[in-house]
Amino acid sequence: MRIGELAAAVGVTPRAVRHYHHLGLLPEPDRRANGYRDYTLRHAVVLARIRRLTELGLGLAEVRDVLVDDAGRELVEVLAELDEDLARQEEEIRERRGRLRVLMEDARAGRLPTEGPVSPELASLFGKFGPTPHSPMAAKDREVFALLETTATPEARAELLASLESMMSAPGAVERVHEAYALLDALADAEPDDPRVAEAARVLAGLVPPEMVPQDTGIDLDDGRDSGDSGGNGTATGSFLRAFYADFAPAQAEAIRRTLRILREDRP
Repeated sequence: MRIGELAAAVGVTPRAVRHYHHLGLLPEPDRRANGYRDYTLRHAVVLARIRRLTELGLGLAEVRDVLVDDAGRELVEVLAELDEDLARQEEEIRERRGRLRVLMEDARAGRLPTEGPVSPELASLFGKFGPTPHSPMAAKDREVFALLETTATPEARAELLASLESMMSAPGAVERVHEAYALLDALADAEPDDPRVAEAARVLAGLVPPEMVPQDTGIDLDDGRDSGDSGGNGTATGSFLRAFYADFAPAQAEAIRRTLRILREDRP
């Protein structure tokens, strides 16, 4: 058989056959006098086995291990591992579909946050913030929380949600949150030395638990620059902080800088 005939007989592409040759999965056949490969039934049997194993979900490195052991002992072990992996995937899919059902129900009821799908825990916390109509700062705040939840490690995500839950459970927290949003919204067109900056920082610092602010990591809170980096490059934390400040109006960014300094100074 020619390579095209072999590929068609097994239901793969000639390119796949060449790839399997390159990886050492499929033995190279003898060549005819004209230089063309001459495939035998044995090649078709091996190629069909490769196809079946890959369709089960095995990677090509695992397929190689299976093919090396003609007695099939390795196949039993690999298939058992594959079965366990598929079981984990099934559980993850069930959990994701469960979250999707909740999101669909919230969307139909008009409860889906504008920030897009977030976890049920964060959506619940957003509900505790209460309605903040026409507040650009409130909308931006929710976007940042959604970003942090998405990018954080599971441990950091749990700490973030716990801190927000603690913050919003304090008496009068909702009213103070609305006051802080109003103060920051009012600074949208102000200068960084506006006297209202200090008031906004004071209110924000009274809201945010000090543990939500990272410990001193050598990052300058004024510009996000690493203290050992005169060029302003360096850590991912510093880069994120610079981008974070740049997303706000100058007076708003200054209020947040002052808030972070107050909170860091208040850390035990």
